[in-house]
Amino acid sequence: MARSFTVVIVLLTIVCHQLMSTSAATNAENGWVDAHATFYGGRKGEETMQGACGYGSLFEQSYGLATAALSTALFNNGTTCGACYEIICVNAPQSCIKGARPIRVTATNWCPPNYRDGSWCNPPRKHFDLSLPIFLKIAKYKAGIVPVKYRRVMCPKKSGVKFQLAGNPYFLMVTVFNVGRVGVVVEVKVKGSKTGWIQMTRNWGQVWDTNTVLTGQSLSFLVATSDRKRLKFNNVAPSNWQFDKTYDGKINF
Repeated sequence: MARSFTVVIVLLTIVCHQLMSTSAATNAENGWVDAHATFYGGRKGEETMQGACGYGSLFEQSYGLATAALSTALFNNGTTCGACYEIICVNAPQSCIKGARPIRVTATNWCPPNYRDGSWCNPPRKHFDLSLPIFLKIAKYKAGIVPVKYRRVMCPKKSGVKFQLAGNPYFLMVTVFNVGRVGVVVEVKVKGSKTGWIQMTRNWGQVWDTNTVLTGQSLSFLVATSDRKRLKFNNVAPSNWQFDKTYDGKINF
């Protein structure tokens, strides 16, 4: 009897380990991770415009109100700007919207830490500060903060990658936005009609710069994303391009 009981215990232990491994593998495969979410700004989302990623009017740049400010642990000093996430409210029946489908948002801002009050955006916490209208799609206003699960997803885009030019004749800044697939740009090069390819430097978020004088030249760009894909955008801006204008790259990832 003792030997049979021992064998049963061993078999049960093996089965439990297999079930746990299968569950862990399933969660990893689905890519869902635990986090929390809050909201900022009003119902029209005015306070969510601009932000630490360098984007301007999120309405004009096609992001709208489906956006999020990421905690430090997710923001990664701006290298996650442009990433897309699916988020769903979980494990809070009185706070979550029953039957709500996951929302899809783009990372456009940073939720800075506040070590005095133990902010939810303090590292190492994974947190999403959503626009109010998008928060209300998955949770009730009175909840304030809710537990969520999230996962990275592809960013569907209908038109080309956009390049917004700024700076002065001796300093060119380029904001790269409306980027498809992974959404995250990791490298930008620019080429004037009279130059070779010039490596640009990340200024902040998705704003890139160079001190090379490129006025009076048509501009082409080479963009690399975090999934190691690269696209060349030839003659995006004509030789008479202007600062504070946006130019369409025509193609996307």
